Amino acid sequence: MNTIEVQGALRQDLGKKAAKAVRKEGKIPAVMYGGEEVVHFTTTYKDVKDLIYTADFNLAQLKIDGKEYRCIVKDVQFHPVREDIVHIDFLQLIDDTPVKVEIPVHFKGVAEGVKQGGKLQQNLRRVKVKVMPQHLVGDLWVDVTHLKMGQSVRVRDIEVPEGVEILSAMSIPVAIIEVPRALRSAASKEAASASEAVAEEAEA
Repeated sequence: MNTIEVQGALRQDLGKKAAKAVRKEGKIPAVMYGGEEVVHFTTTYKDVKDLIYTADFNLAQLKIDGKEYRCIVKDVQFHPVREDIVHIDFLQLIDDTPVKVEIPVHFKGVAEGVKQGGKLQQNLRRVKVKVMPQHLVGDLWVDVTHLKMGQSVRVRDIEVPEGVEILSAMSIPVAIIEVPRALRSAASKEAASASEAVAEEAEA
């Protein structure tokens, strides 16, 4: 799993007025909790952009005034108009202390339905799990090789690594093989023709 280094500087002044002043300097106010202490600090867009603006699940190695902390991003607040990052919450990872995170889901294999002209439609991109930090993974996988037209895979079909507990409902569809409109139209015409043929035979 990828780890991204984030540089930070301790904040002495707290509160809305102080946070506003930090943002005027082009920095981002942040807080780290989950350990023995709550740490308020500032960081920069350059340091966190690869951590925030990605579909991947990454760890953060915070370096704040000579100390290092292994963390995950717990929450990000954006400006309602400009969409700038206005605040970040980090959660410190402590071995043998479980955390709840959302892990991206990826697919293994090429579905039979895709080979037949169908389209693999992903309905669920992340799954919520409970896991000890030492068992954290960056991805979860589900095999779609057997899927035919109109069939789906659900959360219960995901391959679960050791130490990972899935919290999302097992019945939620992760992906489905969609039948293209052209194939649906062709199938409808075939069904209609078959019905007409049966009707003609009955009249005869």
